[in-house]
Amino acid sequence: MNERKAIGYGLSAVLLWSTVATAFKLTLAEFTPIQMLTIASIVSAIALFAICAFQGKLNDISSTFTSNPFYYLLLGLINPLAYYLILFKAYELLPASQAQAINYSWAITLTLMAAVFLGQKIRKQDWIACGFSYLGVIVIATKGDILGLQFDSPMGVGLALLSTLLWAGYWILNTKNKADPIIGVLLGFLVAIPFAIGLSVYEGASWSQITIKGWAAVTYVGLFEMGVTFVLWLSALKLTENTARISNLIFASPFISLMLLATIIGEEIHPTTLIGLVLIITGLVIQQMKKKAA
Repeated sequence: MNERKAIGYGLSAVLLWSTVATAFKLTLAEFTPIQMLTIASIVSAIALFAICAFQGKLNDISSTFTSNPFYYLLLGLINPLAYYLILFKAYELLPASQAQAINYSWAITLTLMAAVFLGQKIRKQDWIACGFSYLGVIVIATKGDILGLQFDSPMGVGLALLSTLLWAGYWILNTKNKADPIIGVLLGFLVAIPFAIGLSVYEGASWSQITIKGWAAVTYVGLFEMGVTFVLWLSALKLTENTARISNLIFASPFISLMLLATIIGEEIHPTTLIGLVLIITGLVIQQMKKKAA
């Protein structure tokens, strides 16, 4: 019964994450990245606060933060503040299909950073995985002109790759965090919101032109990219007796996302984006095979 629940939660999380690239583009049509970060973070914080209340964890929020305030301040500044601000800007500059595919290489980045900061050994399979994944990134970024190395948006590609560094760095910092993961994520949003509000005021962008469709899209992003879906995924991993089976579900997400981008917002998916994405996923699969064999 628990395994069936775990698969249900895992599939729900994957399906919801598959929709966020489309939601990002719909939201960025009306919001600046800073505005989007501000509102989505507030929505996420409200959702996670409600979940903590339901689970009876409200009393643990303040004690968790005061146990190591500077640590949680650093985490919140990395994620969601810097990570999502940079990721949203990458989505603004690139087709969503490209930004999303490049962002999926973060797991490879994590392997390299873990070797540097945690002293973990990089094995032969990791180097092969890196080769496949970063070749995929180059294929996507250059639209197949690998030798020419001509990028439509060098800034967009650079920001998408920088987002993988930030996301991997966030998880490396989290390796020593023994606190409840939902509370940890909530504290990140609570730390980031004042900074995001300050940046949005400094930016001076107008809010008056945003339509109901825009507000609905940013609320969806806050709930299902940055909030509730994280809880579904954690619940799946907690209930399952086969973590690999649940983890492998995530490989379906980028391909579902490409179909939604083409169907809902009519984005043209360049053939090389699909080829590059297959290379990235191949690298991730090779990496997973190494972990099972280890």
